This record gives sequence, C-alpha cells and structure tokens, in this order.
Amino acid sequence: MSTSTVGISALGVHFPSAALPLAELGALRGVDPNKYLSGLGCHEMALCPAGTDVVTLAVEAARRALASWSGSMGDIGLIVVGTETAKDMSRPLSAWVAEELGLSGAVRSYEVKHACYGGTLALRQAVEWQLSGAARGKSALVIAADVALYAPEDSGEPTQGAGAVAMIVGTPDVAAVDVASFPFSQPAFDFWRPVGQAFPSVEGQLSLDCYKLAAASCFADYVAYEQAESTAKQTPSPAEVLNELERVCFHVPFPKMVKKAVAEVGERLGLDEATTAGFYESKVVPTMRINQRVGNCYTASLWISVASALAGMKPGTRVGAFSYGSGFGGELLTLSAGPKAAEGAWMTAAERDLNEREMLDAAAYAALRAAHLKG
Repeated sequence: MSTSTVGISALGVHFPSAALPLAELGALRGVDPNKYLSGLGCHEMALCPAGTDVVTLAVEAARRALASWSGSMGDIGLIVVGTETAKDMSRPLSAWVAEELGLSGAVRSYEVKHACYGGTLALRQAVEWQLSGAARGKSALVIAADVALYAPEDSGEPTQGAGAVAMIVGTPDVAAVDVASFPFSQPAFDFWRPVGQAFPSVEGQLSLDCYKLAAASCFADYVAYEQAESTAKQTPSPAEVLNELERVCFHVPFPKMVKKAVAEVGERLGLDEATTAGFYESKVVPTMRINQRVGNCYTASLWISVASALAGMKPGTRVGAFSYGSGFGGELLTLSAGPKAAEGAWMTAAERDLNEREMLDAAAYAALRAAHLKG
C-alpha cells in the first residue's frame, strides 16, 4: 500500500427530486418487472423533473461539500467536473458550476470526458496536482455529475439514473487516496454518442466484455503490486490481499454487471467460486444499496458507492474503488478512511433526497419523457 497525505476533505452527494420504480417501467413497456428487479438488480431510477439538469445537480452537491468543509472559496485553486452530460462542445461544465458558486480568479477550471470514468480521472488529476506541489496550499473542487437517459424502449432504459458527487481534495479528513493506482485501457466502440445524437448507442455484449477485461486486469495488477510490497515472510495470496479491503466499490451500470465482473476477477486471480462469491456478497453488495435506488449515474456512479461505503468507517479502514468508462478505460484506486468518515455527515442530505422524492407512475414517466423529447 502506498500511503498518501492527500485525499478527500469533504463530500457532498445530491439526487434529483423524482424517481420511477422499475415495476412501473415494466408495466409501461409490457415487460415482466422481474427482468429489471432480478435480472438487472435495479429497483428505481432517479429522474430530473423540469428545472433540474446536470448543472443544478452538480452545484447542489458542491454546495453540500463546501458547507461541511473548514475552508473558504478563496482556498479553492482548481475546479474540475467529470461528466458525459456536456452542455457545450467548447465551454466546460465547470464554468456553469463556478458561475453559480461565484468561484473565479486564480482558479484552474475545466471538464473531463471519458464516459463513466471521467469523475475518477478528475479526482486522480486533483490528487496528483496536490502531490506535485503545484497546488501551493490550495484545495480542489472535484465533481462527478451526470443525467443518464436512453431512447424510450431502448435496452438501456431500465438502467437510467441521475446524480452528483462533489469532493474537496486536500487534507485526507474523509479519506486518503493512495498514491498508487492501477489503470487499464483499450480502444473500443462499446458505448458512444456522436455529436448531434440525442441518446447513446450501446453494444451490450461488447461493453460487458470490456468491463470484465478492465476489472480483471486492474485487480490483477493491484494484487501483484501488493504482493511485491508485502513485508510478510510468506507472500500473501490473492484472497488475502483482497481481504485487506473492508469494502470494494465498482462503477455500477447495473448490479448484475458488477457481479459478472467480480466473477471474472476471481477467475483471473485463481480464486475458487466459493471464495469469489463470498467476496462479492460481503465486500461488494453492501456498497450498491443506493445505486439500486438511483440507477446508473455515469461518472457519479462509482463515487456514490464510495460515499456510501465510507460513511461510518473507522479511521484507517481500506476501501477499493474500481472505475470504468466505455471507449474504454478503467482504473482501480484504494482509499483509507479518515477521521471524519465515521460521522458520515454527507449521507444525511443524500438520504433525505432519496426519501423525499416524488415516485412517478408509468403515465407520469411517459409524460416526462415526452416533454424531454420535445426539448
């Protein structure tokens, strides 16, 4: 493990005020709801009503992170937004967010795009900016925010979601981000949305294969690194290395996709099926509780899982975080809970968002989509 004095100082998580139970989508589409509930592992999707978009989600998440942070706006030297819900092909989404927050001056501001991997890249850049010394005592505001919508009746429709996670990157009060990380990339057209195309296109089987390959490759590199770094008399087994992680979070397109990726990881590491199943049930499943209620939030998906996992953790407890973005690229990070993790204060507002949502029925959802298609 490569320890770090840099990490997440504060967190903010925000979800929109509407949602659709997947049983209602099944009724609308004439599909057995169990295909979504059991087949995909999805229960509800978060939806943006009129007046809510990726900017409002990102701004509210940022305000929540800033409100729980001991610093001031003058202490921010970098704002970066990871998203695939761009508003403009030139002006970065960070500019809209900074405008709403009143953040300007000696601040670096930009947007990161790499499908669902963009938020993780934004975080890594902020961490490395800190570690390089370029920050000169400033902190970074990193936001992962997206609104995922597919064409009505598209196979991806039941996985839709929306949400935002904001992180202040500086001192590791909530979590330290370990210096070493484990990336893997390979060009592929598994998911894409050309300029001018309203909804994404997906090659489902290829996307699953790419996701599994990235996960298996990143975890294999991580295990090899930890084995090489170990000072124990006997080299730890892959299972022992993984067991050092209290929770392991994944990007969650839908939970069953994560389960298939974990099976691939286990096979690559030579774990028996029982060990892999135990790893999945004990370390991965608990991290997807909120993802099942909000759907795929693209860049925010992994960080929703991480925010949920960190809440209530004792200082020093370790968490794995595997990120994936179509195109494709993946990266495995490890974090260690900081002194403020045990409080889990950021989850209070997030849980309130979830519990106070308007639950739409099939007719209301159809009307919402019709309004969206009209633009």
